[in-house]
Amino acid sequence: MKAINIKDKHALFSKQWHPHRIAMVDNMQVILAKIKGEFVWHSHENEDELFQVVKGTLYMQFRDRTEVVKEGELIVVPKGVEHNPSTKDGEEVHLLLFEKLETAHTGNVKDEMTQTEYPWI
Repeated sequence: MKAINIKDKHALFSKQWHPHRIAMVDNMQVILAKIKGEFVWHSHENEDELFQVVKGTLYMQFRDRTEVVKEGELIVVPKGVEHNPSTKDGEEVHLLLFEKLETAHTGNVKDEMTQTEYPWI
């Protein structure tokens, strides 16, 4: 049981769209990610997903709207809801995510951006 400095952990990696695990809470994983540009439209059939913006502005696209999530804010994407996280104007956004261990990175969608291993940092 030690404090985890999220800013320091983000400094340990540079690869975008590649989640890194920093903690476990019961059957939930706490993940850090850096994102830039557009991701992949996907959903998670059985899992909700929480995104907290640590740095920058996240644009969470849904089929009927886009939610703007600013630094210090979070958004929960309910299970089964198709979504596509993105950024604008070349900005790199730093995220903290909470999700179940069994949550697949891009749900049932297989893409070149899909990650299957989340390294511990």
